[in-house]
This record gives sequence, structure tokens and C-alpha cells, in this order.
Amino acid sequence: MRLDVFLWRARFFKARTSATEAVEEKGARIERDGQVRRIDKPATPVEPGDVLTFRAPSGQKLVRILSLPTRRGPPSEAALCYEAVGGETLARPDA
Repeated sequence: MRLDVFLWRARFFKARTSATEAVEEKGARIERDGQVRRIDKPATPVEPGDVLTFRAPSGQKLVRILSLPTRRGPPSEAALCYEAVGGETLARPDA
């Protein structure tokens, strides 16, 4: 699944274009198999187990992908697709 699609379906952004622009302009980081890559292409594929660092409208986020959402569902459904890393509680924006 594309990074921007995951960020939109997981409800970190209200619009997919906002997720695309955030990745292009501010970048993101993906940690996979112990290697960290800096990402500026929204079409970069993500998979369960990846750790993402990115800047959302509500601030810097550090999350681990647990599963890939099949649709943009309600916030309760989206929250099952990731977990906060480091024990911090992440506030999701209303979307």
C-alpha cells in the first residue's frame, strides 16, 4: 500500500492530497528490518511491521503499522491499524 494512502486511511490526514503533500514537502522516515530510510515519495510502499515517523497536522508522529486498512473507516477502526511507539499517546485529528 502507498504511504500516502495508509496515512489517509489511518485518519492522520483529512484528505489524501494533504497526506501526499506532507510526504513530498516534509518527508517521512520508514524503519524496516532495522534500516531507516528517508522518504519523500508518497508512492513508497509500506507494510505491516514498518515504523513510520512523519509530521501530521497535530504534530510529529512515530507509529508502527500493525495492519493495512482496506478502507477509510471510522476512527475506532483506523486505530486498530497502528500503535504509538515509545508509549506516547497520539491524538488523532478529527477527520
